[in-house]
Amino acid sequence: MGTVVFFETPMNREAYNYAPFYCEENIWHLCQEADFRAYDRSVVLISNPRSTCALWHQRARRAENEPVLWDYHVIMLFKKQGWKVFDLDTLLPTPTPVVEYLRGTFGELAVPDEFRPLFRVIDADEFVKVFSSDRSHMKNPDGSWHVPPPPWPAIERNERSNLMDLIDMEKKNVGQVMDLFQLEVAFTTDF
Repeated sequence: MGTVVFFETPMNREAYNYAPFYCEENIWHLCQEADFRAYDRSVVLISNPRSTCALWHQRARRAENEPVLWDYHVIMLFKKQGWKVFDLDTLLPTPTPVVEYLRGTFGELAVPDEFRPLFRVIDADEFVKVFSSDRSHMKNPDGSWHVPPPPWPAIERNERSNLMDLIDMEKKNVGQVMDLFQLEVAFTTDF
């Protein structure tokens, strides 16, 4: 009897809410999609103390082999025959197995410390409950937008906007902060 090989078809990312430069809101909506509710899911906020993380294979890149320097980025991981990454801003196939995503996005080459990412991992249901943003981080001092906002209402809770607290990797907050190696081990090792 022959070996059965499972080929997963990429999901249609256009089927989900998407607004460029609003990854945190895109992922907040994605966490609630029926396509993912049956799976273990985690939200990963990516940043570092200098707010300069180098990510390759991003839609916003200026040149093919150059990274984008994000102040922060947000992705979702879900467990379906191993952990997969859903990043609505990547040029890699979606979803991508976690190791392939991490190597393709953060490279295997050494990058200077100021561009190395840290990761805050939060259970997806918890992220949906606690995340709040008034979008003020996307406004210029005169009140105009850096980038036009999404067509849906801002995700605001009774408490103040907490996006900046969530991406501050030095602050005690929900979730667990990891470096790249710890993240890869956490999502590729079965305990």
